[in-house]
Amino acid sequence: MEKIKKALERARDKRGSEGIGSSDQHRSQKRNQSLEKVDLTQISYTLTKTIEVTKEALRKKRVFSGNENDNISSQYKVLRTHVLQCLKSNKWNSLAITSPNEGCGKTLTAINLAISMAREVNHSVLLVDMDLRRPSVQDYFVDDRLPGISEYLNDSKDLNEILFNPGLDRIVVLPGNKPIENSSEMLSSPKMVGLVNELKKRYPNRIVIFDLPPLLSCDDVMAFSPYVDALMLVVSEGETLKKELERSYELLSGSNVIGTVLNKSHEERIEANYY
Repeated sequence: MEKIKKALERARDKRGSEGIGSSDQHRSQKRNQSLEKVDLTQISYTLTKTIEVTKEALRKKRVFSGNENDNISSQYKVLRTHVLQCLKSNKWNSLAITSPNEGCGKTLTAINLAISMAREVNHSVLLVDMDLRRPSVQDYFVDDRLPGISEYLNDSKDLNEILFNPGLDRIVVLPGNKPIENSSEMLSSPKMVGLVNELKKRYPNRIVIFDLPPLLSCDDVMAFSPYVDALMLVVSEGETLKKELERSYELLSGSNVIGTVLNKSHEERIEANYY
């Protein structure tokens, strides 16, 4: 009788352990299915704070909400189509935007491109301010200073406390805040690499846009480029020198440069061209 009792207990324990494993597997499958069935047309931000920014306020800072029907918005749509086709064909989901030098409009290009890309309902967009020396992305959305990546890196803020939605569909912003002097070392630090990997992999239908500092002003872009799928250059007509552009392509020879945006074009009715 004692042997039968022990045998029954072993069988019960085995069924229990198998049940736990099966349940975990089932829950994992449900999570994966839920990720695949996310309705990006009706995103509700619960953990991420929403900051309502009027379209008029955005337009004053040359940020286009995506609803405008003018030539500038059309040019960003053309740029968006080229970029999305390139990312999709290579199965990439991260793009870094930089420029040879300051004043080319890389940050504004990154913002408007991110908003334009978020207008497509097949994916969401995360815009990250990775210009740790001179962070400025949040200045285009708010007047008050918000906590940013600097606070995340020094452990004073959780990531969910920093992210915000600017009142536009399918786009979230991870701003910068305080300048970081040892920026190139920080960009390749284990915590930053872990953050970038998490941002790229957390949601299957998300595209991550990184605004980086000018390429020729520091070594930040070179330090960060291994962690993104592709890069794009923004140059300014009449300001960017040919030798600066050539030097930029030399430095990025080992990276996937998908193209160059010609900004501040002097041609009538054209504000930005894509090459």
